[in-house]
Amino acid sequence: MTENLSKNIPSNKKKLNLRVNKVARIQYLQDFFFHKLTLFFASLVLIVLVGIIISLIISAWPTLKESGVGFFFKNEWNVVNSKFGGLSSIYGTLVTSIIALLIAVPISFGIAVFLTETCPIWLRRPLGIAIEMLAAIPSIIYGMFGLFVFAPIFGDYIQPALNSTLGQIPIVGILFSGPQNGIGILCAGIILSFMIIPFIASVIRDVFSIVPPILKESAYGIGCTTWEVVTRIVLPYTRVGVVGGIMLGLGRALGETMAVTFVIGNAHRINASLFSPGSSIASTLANEFGEAEPGLHYSSLFALGLTLFIITFVVLFAAKLMLSNIDKKKGVKS
Repeated sequence: MTENLSKNIPSNKKKLNLRVNKVARIQYLQDFFFHKLTLFFASLVLIVLVGIIISLIISAWPTLKESGVGFFFKNEWNVVNSKFGGLSSIYGTLVTSIIALLIAVPISFGIAVFLTETCPIWLRRPLGIAIEMLAAIPSIIYGMFGLFVFAPIFGDYIQPALNSTLGQIPIVGILFSGPQNGIGILCAGIILSFMIIPFIASVIRDVFSIVPPILKESAYGIGCTTWEVVTRIVLPYTRVGVVGGIMLGLGRALGETMAVTFVIGNAHRINASLFSPGSSIASTLANEFGEAEPGLHYSSLFALGLTLFIITFVVLFAAKLMLSNIDKKKGVKS
């Protein structure tokens, strides 16, 4: 009996080793295929990005070949005579985005300061949810609100007031002259500001929340006011992240389509007056792509799309770079 047991022990060890090796092979294959599958999914992002860039360049090449860099500096957009220049759309995109930032940044900053410094605990969560809900509203709803609600009020009350006050100032007054029908560059910029306020406010709030409490408590302990704490403690600690959040909002404003299309006026012209109608790159693409036939018009629209892609990519890359510095600070803190 002892001999039988001694004979069975090696055979059992052999079976156990075979089973362990089998399990190890299965686990190796699982890890191998899982790694390759996740690598494939991650590579899809780069493949799509490169594919978009290549398709934009190929489709825009006829226009770039004919006009060169002059396409970006010509103001003419004549479909009938096949003469195209992207300057008016680029101008409208940049001006509406700048207007939106000038309005949205102070408001977003105030919201973030209130939520992180002075807001009662019971109100902080409902107000934060409300801001997130504003960010989730589709852009076409903002466009409908701008066209049917805000633009009539803007044209009847706000534009005349701006014209009678700021419009009388030398040099600056030209910005607030022109038609007062509510539709135009300034109206589009204001609607854009409504859209990006939730994004900028949310980012700035999150950035402010990483400031070590001991810094603020120490400042309050020596008698600093809330304004002094924000300007001398919070802002210096988070300034890079704040700028990154603002640039994320700028990236959203640059690519906005439907809301701007509703209220900008869709006219290919450059006018010093902010009341005058204009166009943006996104609104031009939305309005004309469906009717464009293969040729120079079609290629020019792709050239505008390539321009918008480059501008947005540069802005968002800079924003991510700035926010990464905040993440490093957060890691040091934790």
